[in-house]
Amino acid sequence: MLCAEKLQRLVMAGVLLVATYLMSIGSIYGTILLGFVIAMIVVWAITDFCPSIWLFAKLFGACKSNR
Repeated sequence: MLCAEKLQRLVMAGVLLVATYLMSIGSIYGTILLGFVIAMIVVWAITDFCPSIWLFAKLFGACKSNR
């Protein structure tokens, strides 16, 4: 079963794949998309708040920790 953190990582990998493809064909949208992902990771690192994990946790539930 997918939980919020795993789903967020899968979505981020997909977005980075699309950004890489767009950049490889010379589209400026790939660079913009990559910049957006980087900005969201920096926000997450500084504030310890990730909007996509928050949304996915509301929709799918948080991952259970085994610790």
